[in-house]
Amino acid sequence: MHHTTAMLIELGSIILALGLLGRLAGRVGFSPIPLYLLAGLAFGHGGILPLQASEDFVATGAEIGVILLLLLLGLEYSASELVTNLKAQYPSGAVDFVLNAVPGAAAALMLGWGTVAAVALAGVTWISSSGVIAKVLGDLGRLGNRETPVILGVLVIEDLAMAVYLPILTALLAGVSLAGGTLTLLISLGTVGAVLYLALRHGRLISKAVSSDNAEMLLLVVLGLTLLVAGIAQELQVSAAVGAFLVGIALSGEVAEGASNLLTPLRDLFAAVFFVFFGLSTNPADIPPVLVPALVLAVVTALTKIATGWYAAHRAGIKTAGRWRAGGTLVARGEFSIVIAGLAVGVEPRIGPLATAYVLILVIVGPLAARWTEPLARRLTRRPAGPTPTAVPEVEHADLAPTRS
Repeated sequence: MHHTTAMLIELGSIILALGLLGRLAGRVGFSPIPLYLLAGLAFGHGGILPLQASEDFVATGAEIGVILLLLLLGLEYSASELVTNLKAQYPSGAVDFVLNAVPGAAAALMLGWGTVAAVALAGVTWISSSGVIAKVLGDLGRLGNRETPVILGVLVIEDLAMAVYLPILTALLAGVSLAGGTLTLLISLGTVGAVLYLALRHGRLISKAVSSDNAEMLLLVVLGLTLLVAGIAQELQVSAAVGAFLVGIALSGEVAEGASNLLTPLRDLFAAVFFVFFGLSTNPADIPPVLVPALVLAVVTALTKIATGWYAAHRAGIKTAGRWRAGGTLVARGEFSIVIAGLAVGVEPRIGPLATAYVLILVIVGPLAARWTEPLARRLTRRPAGPTPTAVPEVEHADLAPTRS
C-alpha cells in the first residue's frame, strides 16, 4: 500500500510540474519540449530528486506517448494526400535525407560508436519536429504562405520515411542477421504498402467500421485498436510506432477528425511523460562530455536543413525570400529525434546524452531560425532598399496545406 501512495504522490508531482512548465513555455511562446527534457534530467538518476516508486508507470506511459504521437500524425493525413505528396516531393525528400542523415552517421562513426549507432544518429539528425514546426508556422501567421505547402511536403515525406526507417533500426538494434533484417524490412514495406493500398481503396469501409456517434465508444475503439496493432507490430519487429502511424492513415474523414479531437489531450499528456522519461534515463553528468559534438552537429545540421528548405522551395518556383523562410522553418528537431535515440540507448548509451543536448539546442534554435533566417539572408545579400517580400501577404495555394496540429 505504501508503494501505491508513494507512486501517486510522485506521479501527481510530475504531472503538476509538467502542467506548470507547459504554461511557462506558453507564456514565453516556446515549445515545452526542452522544459520537459530538463524536468526529466532533474527527476532522473543523478538528478536533484530521483524518482523511486513511479518509474515503471512512467516507462509504460512513455511507450503510450510514442504510440499516440504517431497515431495522431497518421490521422492528419489521408492515404491519397500521402501518395500525391510523395510523387511531388520525392527529390526534396532525397536531398533532405542526404544532407541531414549523413552528418549524424558520420559523427557516430568519428566518435567510434559503430554502425548501428551511426544508423540511429542519422535518424536523430535527419527528422525535423513536425509538432514544433506546425506551432511555429501558426505563431508566425505563415500557414497561408506560398512556401508552407513545401515545408509540409518535406515533413510528410519524413513521416513516411519513418515507416521504413524505424523497422530497419529496430531490426539492427535487435541484432538480427542480414537475412533476418532483410525479411523484417520486406515485412514492414509490405505492411506499409498494404495499409496504404487498403486506405486508398477501402478507407471509407475501415472508417465506417470504427465510426461511432458516441464519443466514449469511438475513443475506446480507436485507442484499443491502435494499442493492439502497435503490440502486434512490435512482436513482428516492425516497431510499435509504425503500427500506430498506419492505423492513423487507415482512418479518414469524420472518424479521423473525431478521434483526433478526443485523443489530442491524451497525446499531450503521454507525450509530455515520454519526454520526461527520456530525461529520466539520461544522467545529467553524461551531458558535458558530449556537449561539443552536440553543438557542432547542431550547427552543421541547422545549415543543412536550411539548404534543404531552400532547395525544396526553389523546386516549387518560390521566390528567394520564401526559400529562406522554408529553410529556417525546418531547423527544429524534437519528438522523433528523441523517439529514435530512446530506441538506440540500449545499444549505445552515449546516444541518449548526445541526443538530449542536440534536441535541447535545436528545439530552442528552431523557432528563432524560422523567424530570423530570411531577414538575416536579406541583410547579408544587401538587396537595394524596396518593399520587403514579407510585406506582401502570400496567400496563394493556402488550400494545399494539409492540416497538421
